[in-house]
Amino acid sequence: MDDIAARVDRLELDFDARGLDPFGVSKWHLTIALRALAFLYRNYFGVRCFGIEHVPPRGRAMLVGNHSGGIALDAAMVIASCFLEMEPPRLAQGMAEKFINRFPFASVWASRCGQLPGLPEHAQRLLENDRLLLVFPEGARGTAKLWKERWSLVDFGSGFLRHALRAGAPIVPFAFIGGGDAIPTIANLYRIGQLIGVPYLPITPWIVPLPRPAKLSIHYGEPLRFEGSGSEDDDVVRQKVEEVKARIAALIEQGRSAAQ
Repeated sequence: MDDIAARVDRLELDFDARGLDPFGVSKWHLTIALRALAFLYRNYFGVRCFGIEHVPPRGRAMLVGNHSGGIALDAAMVIASCFLEMEPPRLAQGMAEKFINRFPFASVWASRCGQLPGLPEHAQRLLENDRLLLVFPEGARGTAKLWKERWSLVDFGSGFLRHALRAGAPIVPFAFIGGGDAIPTIANLYRIGQLIGVPYLPITPWIVPLPRPAKLSIHYGEPLRFEGSGSEDDDVVRQKVEEVKARIAALIEQGRSAAQ
């Protein structure tokens, strides 16, 4: 048994005799996908990971960070970091963009690897089942950032904060550094993207958004814990959202300085 298959076996998920957990996560699909992610993480990008000790080894928690790069490279590398760097390994489960459901192959593989469509009920159910939820509050606007905007943050949605409050889950902020250099977007083709069923089509200096082997790093910060029920007024929730955003911005600056 190889290292990746052995780590999949050590995931603390309730797999049945078929190798499926209650959310439909498949050991077979995970092993195939994580072998590919491990190669990218270790060999192609040589990702450096800092502060992984801040991610709880068990129990409900929410990873919240910035988008960097024209495609979901950031999510893939964060998932790889939690799987490869943590003891025991953990599976970070993200909220996939809804357009993935339009592509049967991608939809099946995403769900079998624990990446569910971005619906509120999915997020809440994952947290209530003590899973590690991965959230990018910038949404598709974040991945659409151009290369010159790679260190910036666009407006955060507030739904993630309400979910964390309802579930009593700590928020672990993180900064993903280097995605904008791996996939330096110089323009986004929105009309063409809509024709093929995606929000936009990112254009790089080499036209297609295939990542080059840039230096990537992930910086996890100390968990943030907020009191509340999730039913607070928008102004109260927005204030807490801004606290999370400010912490991620500080981690970006920290990671940016370390990368120079």
